[in-house]
Amino acid sequence: MTIYIALLRGINVGGKNRIKMAELRRTLEMAGLSQVQTYIQSGNVLFESEDDRELLCKRIENEIETVFGFSISVILRTAAELSRIIEDCPFPEAAILKASASAEGESLYVSLMKDFPKEEGLTRIGAFITESEECRIEGREVYLLFHTSIRNSKLAANLQKLGSPMTIRNWKTINKLFAMAKVMEAG
Repeated sequence: MTIYIALLRGINVGGKNRIKMAELRRTLEMAGLSQVQTYIQSGNVLFESEDDRELLCKRIENEIETVFGFSISVILRTAAELSRIIEDCPFPEAAILKASASAEGESLYVSLMKDFPKEEGLTRIGAFITESEECRIEGREVYLLFHTSIRNSKLAANLQKLGSPMTIRNWKTINKLFAMAKVMEAG
């Protein structure tokens, strides 16, 4: 069985698309997923399955629309892919540690895309990078290091120009999800 991490885009944000995690777990278990776990309220779901990624994505999206009444994008990564995302982080460890400990808004995020970015999107996104942020695109991931805050970032607000559905998670969440996946693997 493969351990998957489903990252749901745009739930429980600003009072919209509200889903209680217990209800989400129950819904996904009834849809045939096993060992379903959630982490915090922003739509992070770990589960095991032998099914194909594309089938799983569609199944989860359809179940959420049927049960909860709204349509969202689901981004899937395996535990192995999450490990690679952590290992491939292009920013030096000192920058990551500083970002994690900063009280001034400095932070590291990863935007996870459903598909690879479009070529024209790669060209357009460069116009939004300022001196207070760094951006590295590696495959279907966009690593974002903000030296001030993500809240007012034009770069973060324009990531959709890359041409693929995506969702953003902070570095702490990425690492926590990987730790949870490792525990599931150990069984």
